[in-house]
Formats: sequence, structure tokens, C-alpha cells
Amino acid sequence: QVQLVESGGGLVQPGGSLRLSCAASGSIFSINDMGWYHQAPGKQRELVALITRGGRTNYADSVKGRFTISRDNAKNTVYLQMNSLKPEDTAVYYCNVRARNTFRDEYDYWGQGTQVTVSS
Repeated sequence: QVQLVESGGGLVQPGGSLRLSCAASGSIFSINDMGWYHQAPGKQRELVALITRGGRTNYADSVKGRFTISRDNAKNTVYLQMNSLKPEDTAVYYCNVRARNTFRDEYDYWGQGTQVTVSS
């Protein structure tokens, strides 16, 4: 079993900042890509940012220049620094990790989700 635990969500005013964290633990053999997705009510879940094992990144156009994804491979942890937050960033944010378990099977694992609300 592989578990992802997210933290860092909350309520902030427009223009504010939040830092999300996601730590993977359990029967992990190796971790490849790590990423963040978000989902607003009535909308599909969509990719926000992704980072590969080697540190290459991709961002949704809506967050470029405002969000930064990073990872600490020694801690099996991925972060999302969110600056200049806008009301349209309001959503549940989910961590995603592509990993091999100790049987060498590769799966996408998901965190429990953390609410980010941007409002005056």
C-alpha cells in the first residue's frame, strides 16, 4: 500500500499565498512523476502542475508565473507554492504520484484532497 497525505490548504484573500505539501509513504519501490490537480464543483479534475523525477516541470497556462512545483526526493514529498492567488483558483487540490510498489507494479496514487478557497 502507498499512502499520500496532503496539507496546507485553507482560506486566503485574493493576492495571498499558500504552500501545499504531499508526502508519500508505504510500500514504495520508486517514484516517477509527481503532480497537483484541482477540481471545482461541477468541473472536471484538471492538471495544475507536474514535476518529473529529474526536476522538469509543466504548468497549466492559468497558473504560469504564479505557482511553483518542487519535490524533495529524499522525503518522497512534492510541494506547490501558490502566489498571487485568485478567486478562480478556488478548488479541491489533489496530489498525484506515479510510483512502483514493492512488487514493482506502477500505479497512480492520489491524496485525499485539500480545500483551497480564495475569497475576500
